[in-house]
Amino acid sequence: MDRICDIAQTALATGYLTVDAEDQLRRLLRTKNSMEDLSAFTQLQLAAAAGEIRQESREQIWGQAATSA
Repeated sequence: MDRICDIAQTALATGYLTVDAEDQLRRLLRTKNSMEDLSAFTQLQLAAAAGEIRQESREQIWGQAATSA
């Protein structure tokens, strides 16, 4: 996947954003993007904030916090 739209579409379809996909997004956001890609990223952010997308990275953090407690 080399477009933000592709990553966002996959995450929205599966309800899950992997650590690898997050890394790809960070890399792609450092470059010039189309309005379509920026719109897809915004949709992805809104879905994540609404709890519609689970993020692997956050699950790892919470898992570590639970085992440390």
